[in-house]
Amino acid sequence: MKYQGRYRLINTSKYRGNPTNVIYRSSWELKFMKWCDHSEAVLEWASEEFYIPYISPLDRKIHRYFPDFKIRIRTKSGEETWVVEIKPLNQVMEPKIQTRMTRKYINEVKTYAVNKYKWDFAEQWCKDRNYKFVIFTEKDLGIRN
Repeated sequence: MKYQGRYRLINTSKYRGNPTNVIYRSSWELKFMKWCDHSEAVLEWASEEFYIPYISPLDRKIHRYFPDFKIRIRTKSGEETWVVEIKPLNQVMEPKIQTRMTRKYINEVKTYAVNKYKWDFAEQWCKDRNYKFVIFTEKDLGIRN
């Protein structure tokens, strides 16, 4: 299976964006796209069709964060709009403190710090709009390693 590619929509009327340019960047994103496309609970969805501005902790400049998905979904409590990020569990958790400052460890710390800032900005952005910000990992998607 390819890990990147262009997704062909089945239910084009549910997609909000350019239906000819729906790109997945991982098999996990592809799995989520298929669910969005086929699930009756998903009323509409989009992939990387908008951005949320945030300030990077590394350079203190404004950057643009393109969340993986925005979906409008029917839940038990009514309709909700979710902004969804798909990430590996190891990128969602803060790296364990290590005594040796290896390049790998420094990179993990930087990646986590930037992601945390993006997600904090996204959470507030969503809260201001009465949306829900969620991060799905391989556990949530039912993917075994």
